[in-house]
Amino acid sequence: MAIPQQRRVLVVEDDETIARAVRIRLVAEGFDVRVARDGEEALAAYAQAEPDVVILDRLLPGLNGLEVCRRMQAARPVPVLMLTALGEETDVLVGLGVGADDYMTKPFSMRELVARIDALLRRVERASMLAHEDAVIRVGEVEIDSAERRVFVKGVEAQLTRTEFDLLRRLAERPGQVFERERLLSDIWGFSEGAATRTVDSHVRALRRKLGPDVVRTVHGVGYALVRP
Repeated sequence: MAIPQQRRVLVVEDDETIARAVRIRLVAEGFDVRVARDGEEALAAYAQAEPDVVILDRLLPGLNGLEVCRRMQAARPVPVLMLTALGEETDVLVGLGVGADDYMTKPFSMRELVARIDALLRRVERASMLAHEDAVIRVGEVEIDSAERRVFVKGVEAQLTRTEFDLLRRLAERPGQVFERERLLSDIWGFSEGAATRTVDSHVRALRRKLGPDVVRTVHGVGYALVRP
């Protein structure tokens, strides 16, 4: 019987205590973990180790996390979970805008960190399966190509992250239907803890910024729906 290959994780964190704790937990979960302490070291490790997922601190000495994320995605797209001590919406949206797929605000629980990494890796696997489909979903002026994972608005391509694409495609499967935040967390992120619903809100804001303010409708106190033409 073939032995499953270990998933490789690159942890980019300059706080030694946090880096050590994350490494110990992920190794215990069966991951092959490499740690980098600054931006330049992270890029070198990324090119050498070719990780399956990156945990990236937003604030780093030298090259900051945003620039590191941008360069990584330009070289080879990879799921990125950004860690930030900055809770402001603008900082989160900037991180998502340069290619981060998800984010967590410090302090965070190790259990949730592992759950989010697992969810990111599952989404990559689902994307690989969808690549064999030729389905194109059209909702109004938005066109979603599942095979090529591309989105067009009025014929112009919108650059979405992996998570933004998955969220949009899920909403587009049933235009007009309201999806509760907890359900979207479960479907896209793989967990449904109520405290994490802000993650959904941030990604919806990013979608509106890229696709237009009227594409996704908010149903206050419930969740979101893709606007049906």
